[in-house]
Amino acid sequence: MSATPSVRAGAVVPVLASAGITVALMQTLVIPLVPELPRLLHASAAGTAWAITATLLAAAVATPIMGRLGDMYGKRRMLLISIGMLVTGSVVAALSSSLVPMIAGRALQGLASGVIPLGISIMRDELPSEKVGTAVAQMSASLGVGGALGLPAAALLAENFNWHTLFWVSATLGAIVFVLVVRFVPESAVRSGGRFDVPGGVGLSVGLISLLLAISQGASWGWAGGRTLALFALAVVALLAWGWWETRTAEPLVDLRTTARPQVLLTNLASMVFGFAMFAMSLVLPQLLQMPKATGFGLGQSMLASGLVMGPSGLIMLVAAPFSAKISKTRGPKVTLMLGALVVAAGYGVGSVLMSSVWELVLVSLLIGAGIGVAYGAMPALIMGAVPVSETAAANSFNTLMRSIGTSVSSAVAGVILANLTISLGGYTLPSQSGFRVVLLIGAGAALTALAVASFIPTRRTTAEAPAVEAEAVAG
Repeated sequence: MSATPSVRAGAVVPVLASAGITVALMQTLVIPLVPELPRLLHASAAGTAWAITATLLAAAVATPIMGRLGDMYGKRRMLLISIGMLVTGSVVAALSSSLVPMIAGRALQGLASGVIPLGISIMRDELPSEKVGTAVAQMSASLGVGGALGLPAAALLAENFNWHTLFWVSATLGAIVFVLVVRFVPESAVRSGGRFDVPGGVGLSVGLISLLLAISQGASWGWAGGRTLALFALAVVALLAWGWWETRTAEPLVDLRTTARPQVLLTNLASMVFGFAMFAMSLVLPQLLQMPKATGFGLGQSMLASGLVMGPSGLIMLVAAPFSAKISKTRGPKVTLMLGALVVAAGYGVGSVLMSSVWELVLVSLLIGAGIGVAYGAMPALIMGAVPVSETAAANSFNTLMRSIGTSVSSAVAGVILANLTISLGGYTLPSQSGFRVVLLIGAGAALTALAVASFIPTRRTTAEAPAVEAEAVAG
């Protein structure tokens, strides 16, 4: 029996936000297992690293493709397919006891990453205009919320249950969300139709996989190594060829002419730099918390305690989302994005000085989390204010992809810094306090760079003016 329209309307936002949090949880679920995976899967450390890399690569490919398919064939349909892949991947990983099925399961989980931009697009189509801002801010923030809450939850499960339980829980949450979407989320009538751009999909996939594989594996392969350089070269060639094709085909995967609009282009650039800034917190704070006290700066906390310290940052993102929407409504999403970047920069600045006790790192994570929650709500608002409604899912997916590229680059840069600024303790080489401080300061610099880029975003088109943009598209 289906829900009544009024009940469905009230449930759309929490159901879609829950779907976003569930997908984001998947990204951090495996972190507590990383040191143990070689033993659990009877494989090398280099091999088990693909349990992380496979998810990253699959997400990069799926996000823009699912967004375009959602615009063409139905956003709810693609949302359910994405959640279905999350459930399937979780079951495959839960049943695995060797490397290959684990990698396959993690890749299927990564294919679900289009859920958040699809959810944002559904909200734009289905909700009254006065509710869209707050709903979109909450949905956008769900990526950070799930990532922050996933770490303590995963650590708790890993310490007290068999490791397969992590994936059974993920599968269960995905199945629950799937049922809720079926019951409460309507299918949007807004569709672009047309034929899927297969060459564009292949070209973008080859370019992204080559780029992200080189970034993620460059440290272990050697940045000047043949494989790394070959992948970077392939990425450049593939992406240039893809761009050439997209400007010449009638129904492109990504409308580069729309993407080149100053509001869209600068928002995507700011999002990529902001993604770089955001991820520095996830790389530094847990390591500082778990570093042995014998180093003189480590706090000697367990994985669970570390996750609990990071958890409040996810909750404050949810709290910040309504404020983000309110600021965007009164001052415009450009101001909101700039304010969020400024708060994140301040958080990193504080963190570069205060890192000697648990409460200090809680404060730092709260500051950065608040800034992320404010900024993340503004990005889709800026995008939706500049693209036709028929391209909402594809445009938001591309913006999400830009953030993901930023986080991948951040991981690589931080890895290089922490590998070169080290200390020796008990025969082991560990990152030094100065290395952590440098990464935090780079995070602050990246946030300020995002602030500078956002300051150039045109203000003539805002969310309130989106209908005018859509009318232009229909008339054209």
